[in-house]
Amino acid sequence: MRAAVYHGREDVRVEEIEEPTVGDGDVLVEVAACGICGSDLHEYAAGPIFVPGEEPHPVSGETAPIPMGHEFGGTVTAVGNDVTDVDVGDVVAVNPILYCGDCRYCTAGRYHLCESLGFIGLSGGGGGFAEQIAVPREKVVSFPDSVSPAYAALVEPFSVGLHAVRNADFEAGDDVAVFGTGPIGLTVVQAARAAGARTVYAVEPQATRRDLAAEVGADVTLDPSATDALETLLAETDGGVDATFEVAGIEQTVRDAITAAKHDGSVTIVSIFEDDVAFDPNEIVLGERAIGGSTAYAAGPRGGVEFNAVPDMFADGTLDPDPLVSDRIALDDIVDDGFDALLDPDREAVKILVEP
Repeated sequence: MRAAVYHGREDVRVEEIEEPTVGDGDVLVEVAACGICGSDLHEYAAGPIFVPGEEPHPVSGETAPIPMGHEFGGTVTAVGNDVTDVDVGDVVAVNPILYCGDCRYCTAGRYHLCESLGFIGLSGGGGGFAEQIAVPREKVVSFPDSVSPAYAALVEPFSVGLHAVRNADFEAGDDVAVFGTGPIGLTVVQAARAAGARTVYAVEPQATRRDLAAEVGADVTLDPSATDALETLLAETDGGVDATFEVAGIEQTVRDAITAAKHDGSVTIVSIFEDDVAFDPNEIVLGERAIGGSTAYAAGPRGGVEFNAVPDMFADGTLDPDPLVSDRIALDDIVDDGFDALLDPDREAVKILVEP
């Protein structure tokens, strides 16, 4: 079968690989769609990061080259002998987190904090940029018939946003600021709105993404390239919002997310960074601000909390995946119209779905 395989930095090739083998506890999924994530872009432009290089990943046992793609779902076409609660024809989303099961975090049920954390499609185990993939039954979550199967690929990024909001010191009625409204920032906006935020501010230099932020729930959008967004935000909120979310992955947004939080406010960093950043720790100490990180989403047997919640939130309209999708492309076009398009600031693409 055909798959997009990561060989190294700026070296992703669509090539023939062996079809997956379905073990007794596995589910074979024909991929309907797989999203290109910011993490995929980091790997393509600056990796390997999560992709194992010379040393095999401790869970998958694999090294590059590996098939890519960790935001995916599709239709079940075969099940292993021991799988009794998933049927051929079911549409599923796949939780891609790989974990060891033995470290202190796994034994406490906090699999997403595993000391050997990895992801299908980044660390081995196959990938969603392929015609099909076999995954353990515990990774799949049922997807509602009322929602397009292609949107099963959006369960993963929306789970990131939902987890970030659940992870923050945030309550209904609070004011929130989101710095960066790429795909994950847009999911944070929606999750904060769903959780009862009073006013959601979105800070984003790209006009298309500001417009999308307003469409999916931001009350106020600010362009930091045209105005002093931080000064405006502080003035409108009497010195700071209750909770901020940094989702851009650059030094300036980290600094602004800290300063924009009120004294004793909450700062949640969701981004993955390619470089170190610097900020003034006195902003944290003197304002008694709480700064924390949010990685991925819950995982474990039968998917995980957010992965189980998001499909139903799509079905009832609490969360809307449709506005995030800017393009749908074929597997053969993944480099030119996928990775390169997302890295080109003039293209203004948001979420690109690859449909193998």
